[in-house]
Amino acid sequence: MIIDIHMHTVRKAGITRANGETYATPEQLLEIMDRVGITQAVLLPEVSPEGSHCLSSTEEILEIARHFPGRFIPFCNMDPRIELNSPQTDMGRFLDYYLAQGCKGLGEITANLPFDDPRVENLFDACQSRGLPVILHIGPQEGGCYGLVDDPGLPKLERALARFPRLKFLGHSQPFWAEIAPDYGEAGRNGYPSGPVKPGGRLPELFARYPNLYGDLSAGSGYNAVSRDPEFGYHFMETYQDRLLFGTDICAPSNDTPLARYLAAALAEGKLSLQAYEKITWRNAALLLRLE
Repeated sequence: MIIDIHMHTVRKAGITRANGETYATPEQLLEIMDRVGITQAVLLPEVSPEGSHCLSSTEEILEIARHFPGRFIPFCNMDPRIELNSPQTDMGRFLDYYLAQGCKGLGEITANLPFDDPRVENLFDACQSRGLPVILHIGPQEGGCYGLVDDPGLPKLERALARFPRLKFLGHSQPFWAEIAPDYGEAGRNGYPSGPVKPGGRLPELFARYPNLYGDLSAGSGYNAVSRDPEFGYHFMETYQDRLLFGTDICAPSNDTPLARYLAAALAEGKLSLQAYEKITWRNAALLLRLE
């Protein structure tokens, strides 16, 4: 069994990205899932203009999940600027509605706002009070990218982890996973640093200090973090096996899924314990999303 914590879809392929790709349709996702061995996948709506060429609403995701029962798990999503564009917006009204419709979490947040913007913290507070986990995309700067903006070393993420101790944050993106090591450099912060992981990375420190920090291993960034230095990756996954989750972040029908092969090989070669493998590939997601 495998549960994928991070996928995107639209009911019908429409306008393309600049590179000619489109989001995978639900049917195309199912083909990939069956080929890889993914039992269920979390579908993340795209509601912010940053980070998407084509938006998908929570309502659309709920409809898709109902059309394919047992395969897709719906998340809700809200831009922190929704309705009033104010930290006084009643986010709970939206969350309560989507919870009643079956949503299991919120994300992926891609709004290109400061991590500590009062409108963002208003959304965090509403999610914390309802026990909803949040998937975050962290961006390197305002403009020219997407995701909540934090500085090198992730000081704003740390303040949020401390301010919202009951909110489970699932970190994701290149600027998040680059912090696995201390020497990523300016270019590496929004890329895929290579080579051995030296001691002193910010992420190992944050994982050790904050039990509400989780790792979304999807996309090239998550895969790179645990595979660029395999021995480090195996140790990191064993150490934090309770808070790491398998994902692919499939955004187009042509996307590859190297993490599934990497984890399967690590298990087969005795580099990763069966307990850690099962937690990362499905047990953590089942527990976090209250599927059991």
